[in-house]
Amino acid sequence: MMPTSVIALTLATAICICSARAAEPVLDPNLPYQAIRSNAVTFDVDFSAVVTPPYKGKVLKVWLPMPQTDAGQQVTEVSLDTFPVSVVPRIGVEKTFGNKFAYFEFHEAQGAQIIRHKFTVKVWELHWNLDPGKIIAVHDWSSSFDRYRKGEAQAVVVDERFEKLLKQIVPQSTNPLTDMSAVMDWVIRDFKYDHSDASLQASAVHALEKHHGHCSDYHGFCAAMGRVLGYPTRVTYGINPFPKNSPSHCKLETYLPPYGWVSFDVSETQNLLAVIAKDEKLNEGQRQKLLAAAKDRLLHGFRDNTWFLQTKGTDYDLEPPASKTVAVVRTIYAEADGVALPEPDPANNKQRAFSWMTVHQFIPDGPVTYPFKDITSLEPKSQTDNTRVAPTTRRQRTWLRPN
Repeated sequence: MMPTSVIALTLATAICICSARAAEPVLDPNLPYQAIRSNAVTFDVDFSAVVTPPYKGKVLKVWLPMPQTDAGQQVTEVSLDTFPVSVVPRIGVEKTFGNKFAYFEFHEAQGAQIIRHKFTVKVWELHWNLDPGKIIAVHDWSSSFDRYRKGEAQAVVVDERFEKLLKQIVPQSTNPLTDMSAVMDWVIRDFKYDHSDASLQASAVHALEKHHGHCSDYHGFCAAMGRVLGYPTRVTYGINPFPKNSPSHCKLETYLPPYGWVSFDVSETQNLLAVIAKDEKLNEGQRQKLLAAAKDRLLHGFRDNTWFLQTKGTDYDLEPPASKTVAVVRTIYAEADGVALPEPDPANNKQRAFSWMTVHQFIPDGPVTYPFKDITSLEPKSQTDNTRVAPTTRRQRTWLRPN
């Protein structure tokens, strides 16, 4: 018979092994979002792209991103159609990140063509409630993460320039969240939001060289710095479903075990901090409290219910293939006779000519405000309460504008 002490030691060893295995994080780039969902909003979306091909062009090709259902949103497709030329789209999924596109091909189109996409999307607010002490540093990532850790040719470039700057921002790597927080905090202090000179392509190099741009430059830069640190990162592009000239907007995501992919919005947090700092109705104590709350929300992982995801990742080949690898797809990607049409920025008040323009209407199922302008959104509230107060009819415009 085995001695009692040996049995106890064997059991203790088995428990330790099981505990160690239980503590091992799931490392899967396709892991669904692990955030807490709350405050769902359902939007009726009527989204069109008006594309103008060059005079006497032979073939116009257009790729339209198709948002997909995941742990943060639920999409119900309604319709896809074109005018004045009727084209039946081909639906494809690109191989690198799994982004879905509707592909339209117009032959000898005369004048502008309208592509219309109508659907319903239910969007949740996501909170990760990150705890730096629970984040696990990974030293041996599997090859399945390579697409999120290596430098790219167009968007998330990684080279010695970024490595040199990183040594100033993060002299000594400590914790993945602490490291990324230092990068995001540096960007908020140093970068200037600017639509008049933006890459529109999540260009880390544009941001590095000019220290200004719009959301994609901010987040392309942060993604590059994260990769220099050795962490998987990606830029995710989506739509803000409320009235604005340019509805496209992107966010940064970093893979932080055991939380998986976590969303951060650096550029909009910077804008919110500016709103708080300039609010003359606040006393200094209130101002400092709100500034701290805005930074705290960013660093704990937050995705608003006023944004839905369309594409993940950068530098990928479309399906069906285009004439080149794209850096990002913001609203559409279009080519005329094998040449990419110029990328428009409707929010740039210096731009007067557009190869295409979006026409959009978003109708929510109840009152909703944009949390990066509404400072009351920083007030503590339950993250598990899915109830919504004072719903209105779907056909009313229900955007409540903060002062």
